[in-house]
Amino acid sequence: MTKTGKLLEMAKKMAEAAAEKAIQIDVPMVIVICDAGGNMVLFNRMEDSLLASMDIATNKAYTAVALKMSTDTAADLAKESGQLFGIASCDKGRMVVFGGGFPIVEDGKIIGGIGVSGGSVAEDMTVAQAGLDVLK
Repeated sequence: MTKTGKLLEMAKKMAEAAAEKAIQIDVPMVIVICDAGGNMVLFNRMEDSLLASMDIATNKAYTAVALKMSTDTAADLAKESGQLFGIASCDKGRMVVFGGGFPIVEDGKIIGGIGVSGGSVAEDMTVAQAGLDVLK
């Protein structure tokens, strides 16, 4: 495969695996994959998912890339006593500081992010991880 379209093909596989997990746990989700610049590559909204999840999932994927960490890690750092307290109000409010967003790493380099929203934080993280696991 050429380099062109590689991330899109990965994103399709990730979204499919994540959606399968969401169906398995019976929670409609929004799944978003972005590139290393935070630009959307794939948007997948399951029917009956929360409307707010469209923006939340997009921003989770963006946050994972922008901060080069999972959004649950950012959550710990964004607490009042944390080193990143106040980060949630930065970048025009795009920073999401609760779980469900992960960087996508290939050969030690962040090439994108996945963001999932629609369930509890634990459910979002499980579904996002299912998307990542397909790359192993």
